[in-house]
Amino acid sequence: MPDPAASDPADTPPLHPFARLTPDRVLDALADIGLRGDGRLTALSSYENRVYQIPLEDGQVVVAKFYRPGRWSEAQILEEHAFALELAQAEVPVVAPLRVQQRTLHQGGGFAFSVSPWRGGRLPELDEPEVLEWVGRYLARIHTVGARHPFACRPTLDIETLGWGPRDWLLTHDQLPLDVRSAWEAVSGKALELIANYPVLARYGGQKDSEEKPVVRLRLHGDCHPGNILWTPLDRPAAQGPGPHFVDLDDARTGPAVQDLWMLLSGERPERTRQLSLLLDGYEQFRDFDRRELALIEPLRTLRMIHYSQWLAQRRDDPAFVRSFPWFGSSDYWQGQVQALEDQLEALQEDPLWA
Repeated sequence: MPDPAASDPADTPPLHPFARLTPDRVLDALADIGLRGDGRLTALSSYENRVYQIPLEDGQVVVAKFYRPGRWSEAQILEEHAFALELAQAEVPVVAPLRVQQRTLHQGGGFAFSVSPWRGGRLPELDEPEVLEWVGRYLARIHTVGARHPFACRPTLDIETLGWGPRDWLLTHDQLPLDVRSAWEAVSGKALELIANYPVLARYGGQKDSEEKPVVRLRLHGDCHPGNILWTPLDRPAAQGPGPHFVDLDDARTGPAVQDLWMLLSGERPERTRQLSLLLDGYEQFRDFDRRELALIEPLRTLRMIHYSQWLAQRRDDPAFVRSFPWFGSSDYWQGQVQALEDQLEALQEDPLWA
């Protein structure tokens, strides 16, 4: 006779898809494409996907990336891979996926996955002028390749997909506590209305009523923060060579060049101005930079803040997120977001950085 106290299976929430991705399944997926691990694997830091460092029996070390189900279509992932391989062919130091059995995207254990070579490195020291100039030079080379032709499937960075869309989703899915909902709704709406009225956005969007030449949109890294740059010091050259190596093109999309620069800036305004000047000193050795794009830095920062809250909210069923972001969804979190957006309202009305 069943225990009446036992929970009804219908009341048990389904396991997150990544719960099925056991170490055995990871190693079996690689073995199915001819890459036999030596039995070890190390989970690397990645909140969006699942990424593992895996030593192979032949002595190589690879990184296997298992994609979050439902985020990107196969065509979008393959377009990211093609961009990375195009950059690598142009001798830009990116970590591109390996072709295994004539493919870069594979299926195993119920997941799409790719394999890339392991590369070592540390965070770049962005207070060093030489480092900033070096990174700027390579960003220019990324953008030179990115300007050759457009993405066909990857998304475009704009106010709808990163601003109004995430805001509406958060409100309609009741993600905000009642005590802070109205304040966040008001300040986020004011910020987006202010961004929508930026003259440079009309030029960026290329509307026909704009008399000026539109800001160029090109293929970007898309998420170029310091954590996505591996740095090998000059005095300790590795097999891949010294300097920066760019990783994780998972957020590659179409947008303005400044998107790949602004996340490398930090500190008070004078320090950010110095950093920007050094980045552009390196950048403009290889490619012209349209100074009008500097007016987009604070709008892009604001859009990222709103989109980030949606990104977290949509992953609350992932046990890894619960462990890493236990504070998300609390009144304190959203009150902090209200304050941050109020600060952004002021920043949006200041003169842009200039270099």
